[in-house]
Amino acid sequence: MDIRSLKAFIAVFEERNITQASARLYLSQPALSATIRQLEQELGAELFQRQPRGVDVTDAARLLYPEARRLVEEAEGLKQLFRGRQDCLPLTLGVAADLGQADVARVLTAAYRAVDGLLLELAAGCAGDARLDEDARRCEDELFLPLWEEDYVLTMRADAPLAAQPWLRPAQLLGQDLIACPEHSSHQRFASLLGAAARELAVAARCATLNQAATLAAAGAGIAFIPRGLAKDHPELRCVRLDQAELSRRVGLCYAPDALAKPALARLKQGLAAS
Repeated sequence: MDIRSLKAFIAVFEERNITQASARLYLSQPALSATIRQLEQELGAELFQRQPRGVDVTDAARLLYPEARRLVEEAEGLKQLFRGRQDCLPLTLGVAADLGQADVARVLTAAYRAVDGLLLELAAGCAGDARLDEDARRCEDELFLPLWEEDYVLTMRADAPLAAQPWLRPAQLLGQDLIACPEHSSHQRFASLLGAAARELAVAARCATLNQAATLAAAGAGIAFIPRGLAKDHPELRCVRLDQAELSRRVGLCYAPDALAKPALARLKQGLAAS
């Protein structure tokens, strides 16, 4: 049993006439009759009773009809699904773990505006046709399209003793709990900004990513020095500037030059550059 034979059955069932059904299907009457006979043999049931002016449907045909319609509609839906996918422009985009979700969402919104029919797949970290990451973390052979720049800030819960201050001096952090992220390049830069005060800070927690540091700060574990975009993901956090500490990062689209041969990436780059 196949979709072709089910379509033949549906046409005869609805027309109640072999001649009209064959015209509807652009099929010869002998070929249509042979298809119906083969279907009856496969099912082991008579579907139609031939009459001088058409056919009568049997109880077996009435039972088969709604199921046949459902199977044919599902098959047509599958064809439309894959026909539509052929018209799409696929793109796999890697997203670094330490980016604020609101910033990532803004870029993705721009991507869908820039690329009609975009079929997007998000991947973690250094993967994909292109990726969103810091300028400092791009590979040697990659090009970089800057999308936004953000400063690093001290973050802590709103009920922390120092949260009401607009800015803090390094000496004011003495005795405070610090959330350290030793594996990130900003950790050493933060220690350099603190100078001698860095040796006096109490490390309350360690984590592998800045995103984890933001989560720990939101949980009340201590103070985290993170990009402002990550703090936006946690409404309970307050941002305080570190006095005389100008530390920021640029985030953008990292991609290999030959990757622009992919139409979706070429259009994405053009759209983001124009926005």
